[in-house]
Amino acid sequence: MKEMRLHYPLPLMRRIMNVSASGYYAWIDRPPSKWSLQEARFELEIKAMDKRTRYTYGAERLQRELVKQGVQ
Repeated sequence: MKEMRLHYPLPLMRRIMNVSASGYYAWIDRPPSKWSLQEARFELEIKAMDKRTRYTYGAERLQRELVKQGVQ
């Protein structure tokens, strides 16, 4: 919803997704979870390694290299 609110009216999206206004704003104001922060960091690590290897490693090889570097 965060990305789509720039393209569609918020009341329409809330109605389609059956989300109350208070529920939506509670979700927006909630700090990021530990899992989502870790996921974002992991995504950055993957993109950086992919760029360093000039996009030549497949998923399995990227995973092995990330594990070698201690990224979990």
